[in-house]
Amino acid sequence: MSEAMTRRRPKESSAASAEPAPPLAILFELSHRCPLQCPYCSNPLALERARGELDTAAWMRVLDEANDLGVLQVHFSGGEPTVRKDLEDLVAHAARLGLYTNLITSGVLIDRARLERLAEAGLDHLQLSIQDSDPAEADRIGGYTGGHERKMALAAWVEEIGLALTVNAPVHRHNLERLEDIIELALSLGAGRLEVAHVQYYGWGLKNRAALLPTRAQLERATKIVEAARERLKGTMVFDYVVPDYYARRPKACMGGWARQFINVTPSGQVMPCHAAETIPGLDFDNVKDRPLSEIWRESQAFTRFRGTAWMPEPCQSCDQREIDWGGCRCQALAIAGDAAATDPACARSSDHEALLALAEAESHAPAPAFAYRRFSAAD
Repeated sequence: MSEAMTRRRPKESSAASAEPAPPLAILFELSHRCPLQCPYCSNPLALERARGELDTAAWMRVLDEANDLGVLQVHFSGGEPTVRKDLEDLVAHAARLGLYTNLITSGVLIDRARLERLAEAGLDHLQLSIQDSDPAEADRIGGYTGGHERKMALAAWVEEIGLALTVNAPVHRHNLERLEDIIELALSLGAGRLEVAHVQYYGWGLKNRAALLPTRAQLERATKIVEAARERLKGTMVFDYVVPDYYARRPKACMGGWARQFINVTPSGQVMPCHAAETIPGLDFDNVKDRPLSEIWRESQAFTRFRGTAWMPEPCQSCDQREIDWGGCRCQALAIAGDAAATDPACARSSDHEALLALAEAESHAPAPAFAYRRFSAAD
């Protein structure tokens, strides 16, 4: 994380504090609309239509409230955020507030003129997703003909204009064999950061798990490739490496810990601790149309339910890692153990851990089924 992205960060409150520290970042899911149809999309299966999206004035107000709350970074995402004609206005408003602005985009809808307008509005950073190093495979995975070529053009413009660039490379069984080529591609595009992110199995990713989950051998090879590249490119490109929990022995802190660092606002204004939290039954999600963001952060039932450590069952409650992993992922506990309050099955101490490993072994070695592409259904 750059120095600019960490400026003004307040001191972290203790786990026992009744007043949570301000969040580091807020994710604005401006729209679920997207020209790509990636089978690992983290958006929910029930996608929000354009008519349900917050208007410009509402997003502006939420930016003001986020700034007052102490947020440092705003990430404009989707779906595809550039489908919103007011994106430049939102970036400009965030920049006026002194927030670090980051655009997370598929890159296929932006021409050079619009990129220049976004840069002039105050955009600090752009994260560009790539589906593969092979153009035909990239377009097949994204379900968008000609998408890879458009992404390459955008990356060239980003470098020419002088914006900071991160390449996001979701990896899975269909593209891991070209991981070395993906790294070289990111390097050639001038990326200062590369996120090699094994697909996480929520939303459409969970629906397509059997088609995407790599074998343990693929994972181990990928890890060696990333470690070698990280050493070779030290000082040139920073690597973020996200491994699939299905082969882990210890869980990772979901979003830095439930409701500890991040806020996610959906296109319709629901506020969540992470982008997949609405899969959990029994949580009440407040909406920015009805309640101030600061109140939601401090008091919302959805935020307080798994914040800290008091909610944890054994063996988590007595584990010396409880304030490191913060209990891992609640959505994964629900998906695998059937209980969002259960020990994350990624942990070797979970009673569901062996079942998780067996599932991963079985699905990753079976023939991959066809993708269920991310699409609005006729019923939506």
